[in-house]
Amino acid sequence: MAENIIGLNKAQEMLLEKVEKIRETESISLWDAAGRVLAEDVFAGHDQPPFPRSPLDGYAVQSRDIEGASKESPVRLRVIDGVDAGHVSAKCVSRGTAIRIMTGAPIPEGADCVIGQEDTDYGEENVEIFEEVRAYENYCYAGEDYRAGARILSKDTVLGSVEAGILASLGREEVLVYRRPGVSVLTTGDELVLPGEALYPGKIYDSNLYTLVTRLTSLGMDVIQKGRSGDEPGEAAEWIREAVQVSDIIITTGGVSVGRKDIMHEVLKLLGCERIFWRIAVKPGMPTLCASYQGTLLICLSGNPFGAAVNLELLVRPVLCKLSGRKELGLKRITAVTENEFPKKSGVTRYVRAYYEDGRVRIPEGSNASGILSSMCGCNCLIEIPAGTLCVKKGETVWIVLL
Repeated sequence: MAENIIGLNKAQEMLLEKVEKIRETESISLWDAAGRVLAEDVFAGHDQPPFPRSPLDGYAVQSRDIEGASKESPVRLRVIDGVDAGHVSAKCVSRGTAIRIMTGAPIPEGADCVIGQEDTDYGEENVEIFEEVRAYENYCYAGEDYRAGARILSKDTVLGSVEAGILASLGREEVLVYRRPGVSVLTTGDELVLPGEALYPGKIYDSNLYTLVTRLTSLGMDVIQKGRSGDEPGEAAEWIREAVQVSDIIITTGGVSVGRKDIMHEVLKLLGCERIFWRIAVKPGMPTLCASYQGTLLICLSGNPFGAAVNLELLVRPVLCKLSGRKELGLKRITAVTENEFPKKSGVTRYVRAYYEDGRVRIPEGSNASGILSSMCGCNCLIEIPAGTLCVKKGETVWIVLL
């Protein structure tokens, strides 16, 4: 089973070579569009706004009528109608007249500006105007936002609240998007029980399943199947055989080292997988095992909670980025200055949980062991410590990976 240990960059490259962006599409409700990737160019079917409208409450008038108006010398106009948003005035503004208008209402024919009501006496039959306004001031043109026929959103755009609002302004109830990557997660180990089950001697609750599934969900993935198996290779292999039918990627935890219960090597043989690599030069999570099964990536992470969480970010996230077409899922590395030290020697590249803010990064108190999850609470980055580093001192500039 001897294999050359590979670096993180090489491991990422090898995994990315095995996947392509998902091209299958589906039409979904606009209510469900947040975080989805647009699969079509979107063109406007009408001008927005579809008519000239008022940006404020006031009076629609002809600008020539109110030239020179002031508090000392107000202009008096006859109010011939009123119009609210959602309604249209049937009357036309002519010399010496005004129409009371509310914000968003269509500007009546004949008017070329709107005077804000605060610059008037709020008159109902007649209104005195205390300020002059130029032609087409306080006037929103038809098509001011966009014109009919214009491309409003481009294919491959990640949809957010603004994009949803734009689609709604076009009258769209549904939108065509790419299918989300389907991910299945399996945790292995005779010692594992699920929350809600009895905790007998020698057993521990399965934190990995919940950590990975909730993280994948937060990244916008569709978790298709989730489960656990004991330390029997056939059981795990059968679960994977079923999951591969509906999954774009399968993630497992546990059973990847060289102990008697490290079953994933045997699972790969039972399935006839194409082995990609085993062991990467990072800590935690060095004994990561990756393979391809029926064209689907199988990424077998360490069973240690922090090791599994770290390599979900370092190895799985780039794959999800490519599958989904969501570039924001790619790893983001920046530099920061340490607020405290990390005294341990790093024989290989080490990733340490930490908290980043305003250019500075702090390692939390408590253990950084790969089996410890609690000290990761509140952490929003990983400090990257190069191989061969004797220690990281306070005040050093380091690279970090944002979570």
